[in-house]
Amino acid sequence: MRGRQSACCFTGHRPAKLPWGYREEDLRCVDLKRRMADAVEAAYAEGYRHFLCGMAMGCDLYFCECVLALRDAHPDVTVEAAIPCPTQADAWPAEQRARYRRLVEACDYETLVSQRYTSSCMQRRDRYMVDHASLLIAAFDGTPGGTQYTILYAMSRGLQIVDLPVVTPEFTGI
Repeated sequence: MRGRQSACCFTGHRPAKLPWGYREEDLRCVDLKRRMADAVEAAYAEGYRHFLCGMAMGCDLYFCECVLALRDAHPDVTVEAAIPCPTQADAWPAEQRARYRRLVEACDYETLVSQRYTSSCMQRRDRYMVDHASLLIAAFDGTPGGTQYTILYAMSRGLQIVDLPVVTPEFTGI
């Protein structure tokens, strides 16, 4: 694996916090995925080659798919699945569990942060990613929670942060 200076990690919301939920055909979701792909391309252009993903449902999986597409075009890209615990996807809907398994298998590295679920394993996963990167791409809506925690932790660690608002003004009707 590469050093922190050439690594990028990601944080973002799960479907319950996204205005479109699981409806990824929603134009707001399509727009966010396009902006994620652009941010990943820009990170690559800046020299980032290793990408860490927390593999949560929603934005994390979108990000992972963007990076895997980038790797198809640039074989020097590596993708690391930072998994908080072995049971992360056990309670997910069947199609999301299948997507998760497919994406984890496609990653170059898999890091299991905790051997079992604990109340802190998700934050531990988030700290692991931030501690091993120098750039954080964040899909954030401003609400409290794990994404905000990760952004604040990244700020305290001096990471460069690329902010991708969950919904941009052109997709809110404003």
